[in-house]
Amino acid sequence: MTSASLRLRLTLIILIPILAIGVAVSIWQVSNARATAADLFDRSLLSAALAISGDVARTNGNAISLETSDILADTSGGPVFYHVFAPDGIYVLGYATPPVPRDVNQGRDDEITYYDGRYHSRDVRVLRYRSVITVDGISGAFTFTVWQDVAVRSAFVRDLVLRTFTVIAILIGSVALVVWFGVSHGLRPLLDLEDAISRRSSDDLSPIRRAVPPEIRGLVTHLNTLFGQVERAMDAQTTLISNAAHQLRNPIAGVLAMAEAVHSAPTSQAAKERSAGLLSAARRASDLANKLLTLERVRAAPVEAFNTPVEVGTVIREVIETVKSDAEKRNVQVTADLQNNPIVVIADGLMLREAITNLVDNSLQHGGPNLGHVRLSLAQENGVAIITVEDDGNGLRAEDVEIVLARFGQASPGEGSGLGLSIAEAVAERHCGTLELQTERQGLLVRLSLPMVAKKRRKTEHRTRQKSAPNRVSLHQPGRGGRLEHSIWCARCGRQPPDRPRL
Repeated sequence: MTSASLRLRLTLIILIPILAIGVAVSIWQVSNARATAADLFDRSLLSAALAISGDVARTNGNAISLETSDILADTSGGPVFYHVFAPDGIYVLGYATPPVPRDVNQGRDDEITYYDGRYHSRDVRVLRYRSVITVDGISGAFTFTVWQDVAVRSAFVRDLVLRTFTVIAILIGSVALVVWFGVSHGLRPLLDLEDAISRRSSDDLSPIRRAVPPEIRGLVTHLNTLFGQVERAMDAQTTLISNAAHQLRNPIAGVLAMAEAVHSAPTSQAAKERSAGLLSAARRASDLANKLLTLERVRAAPVEAFNTPVEVGTVIREVIETVKSDAEKRNVQVTADLQNNPIVVIADGLMLREAITNLVDNSLQHGGPNLGHVRLSLAQENGVAIITVEDDGNGLRAEDVEIVLARFGQASPGEGSGLGLSIAEAVAERHCGTLELQTERQGLLVRLSLPMVAKKRRKTEHRTRQKSAPNRVSLHQPGRGGRLEHSIWCARCGRQPPDRPRL
């Protein structure tokens, strides 16, 4: 039924109850017609019996009047037969042998008795009427029996029912036509909308602004929301490709230059020395490409990927083991302060590990020459897991927050791709969490907060951070110690800023 025509479905939804009512009315009408016919014909038989009784009393049983003969000839569409006998059982007038009831004692002493009988092998309806009159000096209870063929009554019922059925059928047919054309007219705005959408070009994702009835306004609103999401996704993909092409140009050019230098080295020793530079350039290009892919994978991951319980402490330990060798080369100590009780979040373990790794790598890359310690801690508060990465390096100015959170953004030129915080931000967004940067202090403190259960977070006040990422909304609030919070709009649970109402 769901794949049937909407016009047909609406028509059937309206007509089926009407048809059911029509059937119920028809059944009632059949029963009522039978009762009406029975009452009408019984009264006709009684009228005929009274007329015969009056004529017998006036003519002393010799004959009946012409008026009574006319009544008997065509009472309710058929002839009526009669029989009259005296109190002593002597035949007086009429047909010779009246039909008798199956129970001969039925209504023997009643004034009026109705019963069904047989006359010349035909079913008949019979009335026996007893009346005290005087005929030729004989007084007593004369018995008048009148009967009529049941077929006459049945024909009357059929005619009445047929007329009723015809009227009901005409009414239902008329209603069906009115409903069909009415539904077609009512669906015209939807068909016009379909036609307007079909005429759009494949790259036209602008909102639908035509006037529509309230019943389909929600559909149009959701379509506009979908168009906006697709447009933002396409813009993000275009931006990613553009940025990737721009950012990978120099590393690839460096790899080619170093490869040519190795190829043209005059001696094997020179080639070996130059190959070290080639390896370093190739690793930088590989790291940049991997981070670009990670960022895109985080943003495009399906919702089902975030339904796995992950023990955060274990992930932090794995991250420390991963960055230990790089930290030792820089003479930086990386430590962790973890709780004894395990803290579990509903998340994608690989994405969470990438986010924490990039936060630690950000400290190592941009902490400066005075960086000596990177500390990771884990806590929980009000059902939220709080992962903190704190260093004693150069720190960050408040006005540079927007820059470092943008793709390829760096507060100052240095190593790295400029994607570390963007990846952490995207992971927080996809997990309905927040990314908080504390500035104006010794070193940088980054706090990643993730809900420990998958649920809708309470809506807070937001404003758009930048046009290039309209689906990412932030709220920057100066707090104690120059604290800046970057609050993420979660595309999974549906949090939205008030200036972009849910459509």
